[in-house]
Amino acid sequence: MNAQQLSHRLTRVAHHVPEGAVVADIGSDHAYLPCYLVLNSIIGKAVAGEVVRGPFESAKRQVQQEGLNSQIEVRLASGLDAVHPEDGITAVTIAGMGGPLICSILEQGNERLTGVERLILQPNVHAKAIRDWAVANHWTITEEEILKENEKIYEILVLEKKQPPVILTPKQLLMGPKLLEEKTAIFHEKWMRESDQWKKIVASMESTAQTMEIIEKKQELVEKIQLVEEVLQRENS
Repeated sequence: MNAQQLSHRLTRVAHHVPEGAVVADIGSDHAYLPCYLVLNSIIGKAVAGEVVRGPFESAKRQVQQEGLNSQIEVRLASGLDAVHPEDGITAVTIAGMGGPLICSILEQGNERLTGVERLILQPNVHAKAIRDWAVANHWTITEEEILKENEKIYEILVLEKKQPPVILTPKQLLMGPKLLEEKTAIFHEKWMRESDQWKKIVASMESTAQTMEIIEKKQELVEKIQLVEEVLQRENS
C-alpha cells in the first residue's frame, strides 16, 4: 500500500469523502489517505494528525515525498487537537481503530467538530459504540459499508448532522441501519461468526459462579444472540 494505491479498506473510506472537502485525517499513520485524496484531485487541502512521534515523522516524510507540503499539514497532536478553527475542516476521517477509541476521540474533541459536515469512521471492532455515540450526539448515519480484507471484516460508517436526528432500534444499533437493509454475504458471515462466539461465551459462563455481574453479562449476550438470529433466520425462511 502507498499514497497512489490504497488498501481496499482505505479506498472505500476515500470513496465517502466529498469532493472539495477540507479533511482532517486523525491517526493518519503514513498519511496515505490524505495524500491519495489530494493526488486524485478529490480534495485540495488536508490536515493529518498523529499522536505518536514515529508515525508523525513517517507522515511528514510521505507528504514531502509526494510534494504535497503546501496542501497537507501534518501535526503531532492527540485526536482532534490536530484540528484548528482556522482550518475550515468539513470532513473528518478516522480509520483503523476500535469503535470505543474512535468514540473517545470524538467525545474529547467534540467542540472541534463545529463546522464539520461529515464523519467517515472505520472501526476495526465494536462499531456499535459509534452508533451509540451518534444517537447520543445527534449525528445521523447516512451510509454504511461492510467489507472483507485479509480475512478480517470491517465496517465503515458515515455520519452527518441531520434534522431531526434519527432514532435507532436496538437491532439497528447492533447491526447497522443501512447494513440491515442490504444484508450482504459478508454481513451474514460477520453475524454468524459473532453469534457463534457469543454462544461459546454463554456456555462457558454456565460453569462459573453466578454472580450478579455474570448473570447480567450472560443476559446481555443472550439478547444480542436473539437479535442476530431473528435477522438471519428471517433471511433463511
